[in-house]
Amino acid sequence: AVRDALHMDSDIRVRNIETSFRSERARTPLKFGASVVEEVEYCTVRATVENGRGEVADGYGGIFLMDFWGWPDFDLSHEVKSAAMAHITEEYCDLVRSYPDAAHPIEVFYDLEADLRTANDAVCAQRELQPPQTFLGALVCASPVDAALHDAFGIVNGIDTYRGYGPDFMCDLSRWLGPDFEGRYVEEFIREQYLPEIPIFHLVGGLDKLTESEVDSSDPDDGLPNSLEAWVRRDGVYCLKVKLRGNDLEWDVQRTIDVHDIGERELAALGIDELHVTADTNEQCESPDYIVEFLHRIKEQSPACYERILYIEQPTERDLTLNRHDMRPIAELKPVIVDESLTDLESFDLAMELAWSGIALKSCKCQSSDMIMAAKAKSMGIAYSVQDLTNPSLALIHSVGLGARTHTIMGVEANSRQFFPASTLPEEQRVHDGIFTVRRGRASTASLQGPGLGYQ
Repeated sequence: AVRDALHMDSDIRVRNIETSFRSERARTPLKFGASVVEEVEYCTVRATVENGRGEVADGYGGIFLMDFWGWPDFDLSHEVKSAAMAHITEEYCDLVRSYPDAAHPIEVFYDLEADLRTANDAVCAQRELQPPQTFLGALVCASPVDAALHDAFGIVNGIDTYRGYGPDFMCDLSRWLGPDFEGRYVEEFIREQYLPEIPIFHLVGGLDKLTESEVDSSDPDDGLPNSLEAWVRRDGVYCLKVKLRGNDLEWDVQRTIDVHDIGERELAALGIDELHVTADTNEQCESPDYIVEFLHRIKEQSPACYERILYIEQPTERDLTLNRHDMRPIAELKPVIVDESLTDLESFDLAMELAWSGIALKSCKCQSSDMIMAAKAKSMGIAYSVQDLTNPSLALIHSVGLGARTHTIMGVEANSRQFFPASTLPEEQRVHDGIFTVRRGRASTASLQGPGLGYQ
């Protein structure tokens, strides 16, 4: 009823959606948590839409169908899970095609949220996959479709998509966030323009080599760095995300200090004195106590490293209801950010109840959800980061744009240049060189221009 009352000529009807999938192989294995990624499916979506003025345009979205992160069930093979995720993506395309009304992309997403859950469970049941993929994985499957709709929405209406989140284009936030948000819109909580430059987080995977002395004949000989040392020298990256084991305290402490010390030394040689470190165990800690002890040991052994730890990311399991861990012991030392657990507004509220410090937004959790959660977080004074999924190609362009239009704690993660550099098309690299080539630790957003999500 609200949508009908606020029907606008800018609302879109979906005329067609097309998907394509390609397998991408990692340059070097990426280890995070208990997973090692060597090959993964990349999905591209093209959505054709028509607005109320009869204008038609195409929009695009892309994402890695990263079952290693979205569906880390080791009783099922990567091939089985990847095929199921592609099937769920197609099912979501069907849902979007059959959406009966003209609407804003955010409205489409939330109207179909329950149907996405049902489709996810149905595909898993049909393929006899138990336990079924959780809703986090379903969001990954839906995210390139959602991104394509947002891109098409901007293009068909001749606007930068982020300009389409105000009263001239959509209903207010009360529809999703309640009466306190009556008369308030997403545009109030995001940036009017892209930041000209944005700091890039460099990922230090669990198998990554830290120094040049570790490099040997097994490493790629393609002109790209093979150690953290060399990456920092080349790109000047001063935001370093360390993947930890979460069950080997001595290794985790030493690894973090080593990363910090290498970063500090190499950056000093470049005349850069800024350095930020984040730590992520990808749910491998049995309880918050592990991270509390980790932080105490870091502080004892390297006060400088401790001071530069910006936040801790998702230390415990993604099911917040399983143990209902109280995060205050960590939050009293360093901010602790919820990532894998954050899938909807209900999990946002539960995370805040359990004293998580902030949230991680990701383009693979859907642009629509990111916009609503960014608005809610900003209104509450809750910090948030923008992480990625080691995404290349359009997915990276989208993610960097998301980080540059929101108020992140610090920059945006962008590590496909390390692990999947060949997965970006030559024309994407040429047009968006400032995004794919990091200089002095930052990406330039100058190429994010024109209507839609700025892909050009």
